[in-house]
Amino acid sequence: MLKGLRWAALASLLSSISALGQAYQVVSVNNGGTIAGTVKWSGAVPHSATLAITKDPQICDPEAHKTRDLERLIVGAQGGVANTVVFLKDISRGKAMDLPAQRQFLDQRQCRYEPHILLVPANAKLRMKSSDAVLHTVHMDGAATYNLPFPFPNQIIARDMPATGLVNLKCNGGHTWMNAEMMVVSHPYYAVTDETGKFVLTNVPPGDYQIVAWHEGWGIAHQEGSFDVLTEKRIERPVFTPPREWEKKVSVDPNGSATVNFVIGDK
Repeated sequence: MLKGLRWAALASLLSSISALGQAYQVVSVNNGGTIAGTVKWSGAVPHSATLAITKDPQICDPEAHKTRDLERLIVGAQGGVANTVVFLKDISRGKAMDLPAQRQFLDQRQCRYEPHILLVPANAKLRMKSSDAVLHTVHMDGAATYNLPFPFPNQIIARDMPATGLVNLKCNGGHTWMNAEMMVVSHPYYAVTDETGKFVLTNVPPGDYQIVAWHEGWGIAHQEGSFDVLTEKRIERPVFTPPREWEKKVSVDPNGSATVNFVIGDK
């Protein structure tokens, strides 16, 4: 009963988010400004979460590393945090969708999801393929629910992403280390930080905003056992700690440039 209520509440929340997403209006942006900045790490960098490569090592581990970094936290030499999603909160009017095409195409290469962070407009398609000559799946849960097999390499398929929200991706083909996150979004004012922690949002209508830095989280809460129907074995899969968010105010002047720098960490 409780589980059913939780799913009902989640469905209601996703429906509300989707309805809000439909309210975004594309308008001609006059005298738009730019918001740029960085996301930097503060303090000691936690030990990278890794898992042993236990399946298809000839494809998944050609250099015989034996383990795979789960890519949950990437901190560069100068402290920049990659794969942080920075976005404007509650913006209802602005430019047309112009999210990067490479964030809307998923590849499975050497048993990794590339890119690790995806950004897809609501009601658009995510295109997917596998470059690996092994069986992979793309199992999604959250704002989208699919379980898609990829038995052959280089065959592209696409699926609609009808509701806004977060989608978790994992492989049910025995490659338990494979993970990625996708945001299905209602407006274009989203960016993903690069290896130096930099981001930029362009053609922002003048005004006052709340800007959010969202990170998927870098810890493993526990290991969850399950029966894998493809390998017919019991496997242990990592369950990650929840995402983290940091929020600031920002003002954008006509034709102006605003700077917002985030400092994130364990504390």
